[in-house]
Amino acid sequence: MQKRDQSKQGGAWGAGSSAPPAKRGRPFGSGSINNANAAAIAAVAADTPSPSTLLGPSLQVNSSFADQNNRRIVLALQSGLKSELTWALNTLTLLSFREKDDVRKDPLAKVPGLLDAILQVIDDWRDIALPRELVRTPRVRLLGANSVVTGFGNEYKGLSSSDVPNPTVGFGPSTTEAPLQTRTTKTHPSEWWLNEDSLFNLDDEGRMEKQQCAVAASNIIRNFSYMSENDMVMGQHRHCLETLFQCIEDHITEDEELVTNALETVVNLVPLLDLRIFSSSKPSFIKITGKRAVQALVGMLGSSVRAWHCAAAELIGRLILNPDNETFILPFGPQIYKRLVDLLSLPAVDAQAAAVGALYHLVEVNMDCRVKLASERWAVDRLLKVIKAPHPVPDICRKAATILESLVSEPQNKNLLLAYENAFAEILLSDGKYSDAFGRILYELTSRPSNKVATARGIWGM
Repeated sequence: MQKRDQSKQGGAWGAGSSAPPAKRGRPFGSGSINNANAAAIAAVAADTPSPSTLLGPSLQVNSSFADQNNRRIVLALQSGLKSELTWALNTLTLLSFREKDDVRKDPLAKVPGLLDAILQVIDDWRDIALPRELVRTPRVRLLGANSVVTGFGNEYKGLSSSDVPNPTVGFGPSTTEAPLQTRTTKTHPSEWWLNEDSLFNLDDEGRMEKQQCAVAASNIIRNFSYMSENDMVMGQHRHCLETLFQCIEDHITEDEELVTNALETVVNLVPLLDLRIFSSSKPSFIKITGKRAVQALVGMLGSSVRAWHCAAAELIGRLILNPDNETFILPFGPQIYKRLVDLLSLPAVDAQAAAVGALYHLVEVNMDCRVKLASERWAVDRLLKVIKAPHPVPDICRKAATILESLVSEPQNKNLLLAYENAFAEILLSDGKYSDAFGRILYELTSRPSNKVATARGIWGM
């Protein structure tokens, strides 16, 4: 049956003495290929490796392209034109792409004005961004209320006496018109036209395009942070850090991909991040302070998205390594400890690893951190649970044991940790990998006991 259908089709084409129609998307006349072209295509296909031998995407960009088009890329970003902006973002995405084994050293962030131009794309979206669930509050509309035809909420229809949106304002003078006008002049700012719908505002398609451009720009900035020599520039660029922390701060209403890119960028820049930059004399575009930046991370730490609260825990643990950041982080200590202990109870191993890593650095700061963490409910229980499980990564178990050893080193914590003496002894006798750490923990508990510890031992008959 199949052969018969093919013979019919061949007869039809032969009877009409015309070639089959070209496929859509090909130039006219591509339906007929001569033997020479077919031989050339076969030769090229023979030299091309099969798809199974290709290892992922391969983006080939001329190394001199960036040097020759630096100025043009910056001007395209600053122009705001859709075609130019799209070209610049696509070009920078290719230039900032780094394959697995590719060690690129292009300091693209050092191009004059390039980083600010990319950040401006994100700022343009942030200026018009609205909450994901926009609730329109009722508002008295007076613009065009005395006109027969108006386009503000009335679909350009002629108004009658029953169609007037505000019955107190009619066609012509009235006794209530003057007091109402006096009242509205106080509530409306001078830029009243910006508060009206459909006037100098983007439609849904325009807003979506702005959002896509902002996400693409954040992806480029994230790629920049992976490239060597860019982190030094970006870590000292106040506008860049302010934009990133503002996106983290608004993680509830902001685009998820934009927030994720901002988090990954800050994680890459955190070894060079000094929160005092937000109070420095460098020009500021967004009023972000060091306290507000830490608040944004604490809010992200309480997020229900696992990737986000894991990244926030890692950020806080790395930020505290810089002594200059302690004054900004320690006031939020109780909130941080409580949330990190909650993360220890989650079954996700990456959340436990992030929480243990952050606590490992926090307990090394000062005595106050160790005392507050030991007094946190379930802290010791969940650290022991990580060791007993055990965690798939042995280094996480080692860090958890080190945290317990730091807690018991404080005399004020001995009374709290004495209740776990049997659990410590059980791990000491059962697990040889951490026997040294728990041996030191038990030694600290039994040596130089306080009066309350001695009394408790006398009661228990030890």
